[in-house]
Amino acid sequence: MGSYIIQITSGRGPVECCRVVAKVQERLLIQAKEMSIPIEVLENKKAGMRGTLVSATLLAHDNGLLETLIREWQGSVQWIAESPYRTMHKRKNWFVGVAAFEVQQKFRWDERQVRFETCRASGPGGQNVNKVETAVRGIHIPSGIQVLAMDSRSQLQNKKNCLERLKLKVMAWQAEQLTAQQQEQWQCHNELERGNPVKTIKERLL
Repeated sequence: MGSYIIQITSGRGPVECCRVVAKVQERLLIQAKEMSIPIEVLENKKAGMRGTLVSATLLAHDNGLLETLIREWQGSVQWIAESPYRTMHKRKNWFVGVAAFEVQQKFRWDERQVRFETCRASGPGGQNVNKVETAVRGIHIPSGIQVLAMDSRSQLQNKKNCLERLKLKVMAWQAEQLTAQQQEQWQCHNELERGNPVKTIKERLL
């Protein structure tokens, strides 16, 4: 295995499912750390209430144990808990979907599709840090995504930083397209509910 994008999504579920997305992400990150699996958050799409996420996108790199982690979580996850948002609500079963996509197979990154622009790095109050154009802006032409890097006084280092950050942003954008396709396949939240969960967790959602 190489690098994988892991997506956690609430589908079309209510706010409780969005809370489960945040809780599942938290558990996945902790478990990956315990297994020494390099993992990072690419994007969190926030829901309406604090501590809730419509979806989460993670990037994990294989260390020999990633397949075990993916096998444990991939599919429908059922969380059994009373709603922390709606008192006396009868429903206690909330479902989210976890999917994994191999970066090499599903994601495309071509540095030739990036246009670079240089500009002067600005300091506090709009002051120019220096008179040389060391800041670098990278523009991914197909998506229009832009990243500005001005951490270093070296234009070469800023270009490198810019490219790395732009690549992550583009991957998150591509992952979002996959999430949309995934939700379309589910069609509705009820379809996700009917699937046999790969994992069932019984714990308060607060």
